[in-house]
Amino acid sequence: MSDSSVGGNRFLQRLAEGVIIGDGAMGTLLYSRGVPLGHSFEALNLSRPKMVEAVHRDYAAAGAQLLETNTFAANRLALAPLGLEKQVGEINIAGARLARRAAGSERLVAGAVGPLPNPKGGAAELSVADRRSLLNEQMGALAAGGVDLFVLETFTELTELELALQVAAELDLPAVAQMAFFEEGRTRHGLAAEEVARRLGAAGAAAVGANCGAGPRELLAVLQRMATVSDKPLSGFANSGFPQYVNGRYIYLATPDYFAAMGREMVEAGASLVGGCCGTTPEHIRALAEALTGMRPQKRALAAVAVAEPVRPPEPTPAARTFLDDWGKRPIVTVELGPPKGLDCGKVLQGAKVLAAAGADAISLTENPLARIRMGNIALASQIQQQAGIEVIIHITGRDRNLIGLHSELMGAHLLGIRNVLAITGDPVAVSGEAGASSVFDLNSVGILQLLSALNKGTTLLGAELGATTRMLAGAAFNPNVADMSGQIRRMEKKVAAGARFVETQPVYSVAVMKEMLERLAPLDIPVLVGLMPLVSERNAEFLHNEVPGISLPDEVRQRMRGTSGATGVAAGLAIARELIDAGRQLAGGFTLMPPFGKVGLAVELLQYIRG
Repeated sequence: MSDSSVGGNRFLQRLAEGVIIGDGAMGTLLYSRGVPLGHSFEALNLSRPKMVEAVHRDYAAAGAQLLETNTFAANRLALAPLGLEKQVGEINIAGARLARRAAGSERLVAGAVGPLPNPKGGAAELSVADRRSLLNEQMGALAAGGVDLFVLETFTELTELELALQVAAELDLPAVAQMAFFEEGRTRHGLAAEEVARRLGAAGAAAVGANCGAGPRELLAVLQRMATVSDKPLSGFANSGFPQYVNGRYIYLATPDYFAAMGREMVEAGASLVGGCCGTTPEHIRALAEALTGMRPQKRALAAVAVAEPVRPPEPTPAARTFLDDWGKRPIVTVELGPPKGLDCGKVLQGAKVLAAAGADAISLTENPLARIRMGNIALASQIQQQAGIEVIIHITGRDRNLIGLHSELMGAHLLGIRNVLAITGDPVAVSGEAGASSVFDLNSVGILQLLSALNKGTTLLGAELGATTRMLAGAAFNPNVADMSGQIRRMEKKVAAGARFVETQPVYSVAVMKEMLERLAPLDIPVLVGLMPLVSERNAEFLHNEVPGISLPDEVRQRMRGTSGATGVAAGLAIARELIDAGRQLAGGFTLMPPFGKVGLAVELLQYIRG
């Protein structure tokens, strides 16, 4: 029998016999001892091993019976931005050995494994095979380093945690599976604690539970709910309350005594493994160990029936009218406008009035295009709807707001009477270089569509009830200007599944590309508004082709624009746009016009041409 198998069996035996005291936060202590934020804590296993080992020894001295390795983010994806992707094995093996030296023969060593980083911006999502490979690389190295078990912690995607449990089973080591929960004991995607406990138990977890979160009290509530549906040992590693930012450092407020008292309640709820997460220190673990002396997990009777899910509000009734109501009866035309760079929105409001009078169906209002600072489009959209009497489609990007901000802004937009949203991932800030700004990307376009669908059902994306439903018509963007549309088609399939109900495309300049796009999107049975941006000069054409993401001009079009400027450029650009309209009349049910430089007159000319 291998050493790892012996260690795993020892863990399972001790788990069955009583309560195991876990350690506390690693990052909190390393940060307090001078390691700056942004540095790889995991890389310290190689560069400053004595500092890492000292943290382990401090927790052991405080009474921890299980030490977690300093490897939470020691996977290839997380290490790659620091140039450490080739040292995954070294960092994890070193982490296991440092924890083992501090643990001695009496304590258990758990390989700490966190979730894989989510793809940011427009980065491709990882396949299941890729995720398995990345998890196996890290967990295999931890097993080689001699850990007794794995603690899989702070996962927000249940399917990824289930995948990590499969890898643990293949490595023949037990695993504690801990999810991060949010409001009302639900995961990021709205799964209830009860459902998580059932699925993790079925997936082979040695213990199921939670860590991180808002603090001990909320984590206790999650464990109490899990205890009603699962006979698996429970595990809880709570944060030390909410952090405050004081003099350049994050300070957590929960005292060791309070933390220990909450730990007692967790054991009374059935927990067999209790430790600390963010903000906890050896003082918290010392108080916890003293408070749990002699305690055993509370025996629990499982509920006879499954815990009922909260009653969902009814599906929202459709809005009285949307700009798509006449789809199929006549060409639908939206016109894209951009908010001003300053505070004067008079030109945009006047342009919207002209377009409304000309018969446009909606204004499509961009949000900080190319990551440049513009006036907020939600407030401006409200003014356009009030003053011009035309519907507005607001573009919402995942770049500029975190998950909280997206919820708040979209609920606020609904309050203002805005009902149409185009979900866009957004150009990264690096495109513009706005000083001091950073890209957020908590959600990409698919995530924003899922959020809109949740709001339309009366919940947050995390599953919290809102007491009412929104009536948002969600749209998605499509870029046909790629060598092979297959990837874009697959992504659009995901967008439709997430709730997209119409499509606005990037500008098209090729009849062949337009026809291929419409033919390949046809099986999705969703309205597609073909993007048309009339060119106005050779300089304009070359800028769009060479510098703007998502726009590509055929050589033939660039040749036709060569040498043009002023009136000749506008005439040439309108001629190209009319040819595309003529070619698309029988295939396209509508168009999105994108007048350059806010030249509303060009959009009016094309609108009149479309309507014939």
